[in-house]
Amino acid sequence: MGLEVVAVGTEDAPAGAVAGVPVYADGTTPAGVPAIDQGFVSRTEYKASPGTSLLLERSAGREVVALGIGKPAALTLDALRRAGGALVRAAAHGPHATFVLGELGGLVPDASVSDVAQAVTEGALLGAYSFDAYKSDHRPPTLTRVAILVGDAARDEAAEGVRRGRIVAEATSLARDLVNEPAGSLPPSRFAERASVAARAAGLGVEVWDEARIVAERLGGLLAVAAGSTQPPRLVRLRYEPEGATAETPLVALVGKGITFDSGGLSLKPPTGMMTMKCDMSGAAAVVASMVAIAQVGAPVRVVGYAPLTENLPSGSATKPGDVFTARNGKTVEVLNTDAEGRLILSDALSLAAEEAPAAIVDLATLTGACVVALGDSIAGLMGNDEQLAAQIRAAGARAGEVFWPLPLPEEYEEHIESSIADMKNIGATGQAGALSAGLLLQKFVAGRPWAHLDIAGPAFTDKDRHYLRKGGTGFAVRTLVELVSSFPTA
Repeated sequence: MGLEVVAVGTEDAPAGAVAGVPVYADGTTPAGVPAIDQGFVSRTEYKASPGTSLLLERSAGREVVALGIGKPAALTLDALRRAGGALVRAAAHGPHATFVLGELGGLVPDASVSDVAQAVTEGALLGAYSFDAYKSDHRPPTLTRVAILVGDAARDEAAEGVRRGRIVAEATSLARDLVNEPAGSLPPSRFAERASVAARAAGLGVEVWDEARIVAERLGGLLAVAAGSTQPPRLVRLRYEPEGATAETPLVALVGKGITFDSGGLSLKPPTGMMTMKCDMSGAAAVVASMVAIAQVGAPVRVVGYAPLTENLPSGSATKPGDVFTARNGKTVEVLNTDAEGRLILSDALSLAAEEAPAAIVDLATLTGACVVALGDSIAGLMGNDEQLAAQIRAAGARAGEVFWPLPLPEEYEEHIESSIADMKNIGATGQAGALSAGLLLQKFVAGRPWAHLDIAGPAFTDKDRHYLRKGGTGFAVRTLVELVSSFPTA
């Protein structure tokens, strides 16, 4: 990433830069941050909501910008993350900007100086993100440096937060790049190549299974979805081992849906429904990117990542509604709608993950439109069989600025996926609990291991710029997964 972010003390405060000052909704500034004229609130009716900014002063080559962080009692790390994104937008016309954080004391409950600096760094770098590989008039950004101004005593701790924030932001940007790449330029084989390069550079163990290996490993769901495409499927397996790890070190498995383009197969989507379907590999992109960051931050537990990759296209060889396949774990699935394909490839990857007897399995997928109807485009659905794991994910998401809402997996709804000719069918009752029936199907492949399913269909892609999000792939869940694994119990 081209933008440099550094932590500086008062003795090194840059001159002449755009200065961003965090401001509460009542016009006050946090403890340790220089006060500003509170009268601007009544004069401008500025609400100072997180992610917004307001120019307060421009004189002698210097600008002061208010960065909204909301109500003091509700201050979160994500409000500061959004403020970092707002500063980058407000200062885009100049080479340097400063985020004024002062002493940082007591800004966010249970957050350290490092945590706060990390959040601001993530917001600045993600707010500066752009995907312009296909722009003929691409110009390098004007803003090249953001300094986070802290008290001299806090500079070293803030610098550690900046370091970690850059790792996480760069991983999130990798996921965004993969999602934003046109599907024609990123078939399964090319995705696997890019994932391998990034993973090896981070020191991860890498395996890429080709079609022959996929057949040999009995991945019937992945093969059923891939049957309609001329592009052969791939499965990427990544592994991270912390220094000093033993067989007793807990293992966490991450599984991501990797449909590099989803036409719906023979159950063809309408044209408008395909326009953003290059994003249907957001789960796989998040797993790959998270694994890279996990290795770089040095998480304390072992981690394995699975990314099953294929296109879902119609052709004479495509799986037909009514066909039955056998998944890796021996269970049979009747395919009644080929546009409910993500759960098919996940069935094999979850089976593989369960065979490793991990302490936890987390899968993530742009799985159902039903989840978007229920939760909108900013909140992911959370289902699973382990309340403790679900609570850990929600806590990690709260620190990462990503929201996961728990949804049930009622036993009585299992009849929705009962098939008359196979162990189960791949769709539920028409017009009812579509996200839940998908989760119930996935549960059949985790062999009772602690497991959580994250339906990220809403927040994985956005059609507009806002705070540190940019139009296109968001890299959603990367920050949460890194936080989850970094804080996972080691005993």
